[in-house]
Amino acid sequence: MTGQDGIERVVIIGSGPAGWTAAIYAARANLSPLCVIGVPRADPAPVLPGGQLMLTTEVENYPGFPDGVTGPELMEHFRKQAERFGTRICEDDVAECNFHVRPFELKLASGKTILAHSVIIATGAVANWVGAPNELRLAQIGGGVSACAVCDGALPVYRGKELAVIGGGDTALEEATYLTKFASKVHVIHRRDSFRASMVMQDRLLSKPNVVVVWNKKLVNVVGSERIEAVELEDTNTGERSTIPVSGLFIAIGHSPATDFLRSSGIALDGKGYIALETRSCATNFQGVFAAGDVADAQYRQAITAAGMGCQAALECERWLGAQGIH
Repeated sequence: MTGQDGIERVVIIGSGPAGWTAAIYAARANLSPLCVIGVPRADPAPVLPGGQLMLTTEVENYPGFPDGVTGPELMEHFRKQAERFGTRICEDDVAECNFHVRPFELKLASGKTILAHSVIIATGAVANWVGAPNELRLAQIGGGVSACAVCDGALPVYRGKELAVIGGGDTALEEATYLTKFASKVHVIHRRDSFRASMVMQDRLLSKPNVVVVWNKKLVNVVGSERIEAVELEDTNTGERSTIPVSGLFIAIGHSPATDFLRSSGIALDGKGYIALETRSCATNFQGVFAAGDVADAQYRQAITAAGMGCQAALECERWLGAQGIH
């Protein structure tokens, strides 16, 4: 519950694996955390409380589920566990933060302001999508379109099949290289005539015998009703259309961290907009403000690593509050 002074001891912003794990640990430490989980929105791409796993069907690499679990089911388990220990839920968005004052001020989209002694930011990152017709629809129904090859590429439905990867940076080439272990052929589709990726990543990918690079092509349509059947491409020089039959499509054109609401807060961000953490700690450049999960991790972006950071942030937050005499 809110302290007698009307100030929350800890507010968690976000409700993916990092946010819910932080809530579980903070609640079990009798901190009665308030979790601001956000509200659903669909523009420019679907964003739901629970994070990117809410748009994921089968999750086979999260420990404890030998037969797999769907992303929404996994997030529901997280939420119920957090609520069981006393986490309180606020269904709203944080529009603006002021960390230059004590207690911290969190202004919600609804107009309400929350005062907090400490804050854990776990708002995650959103995959960038091409915006081609049918792309997001098939991604949402588990129809063979994904934004994470490491998460989904080893699923049986992709093994021994022809797959496509969109992108030309290090992430795209890393994901395509990973897929070569399972696919019969991997088509790497890039809108330019050269990759932006490092030469090391290029050499590693191009050494694979089952890789085909498709230069100067952009995705204009994803063909398929219940599952992807092909990708329709347009030549970026001539405008000519072509089609490649594939059984899976992986979009690898980067992620955007959910940090827009922090632009005027003073929180240190890196060049790509992720929260900058200088050490292995989850502490930010403001004492009492911590960050966990994909919002501060541009490298791994996995549910298990986000959950681990959520645990870490909650433990650091509890210790910090104790050092301030706030119990």
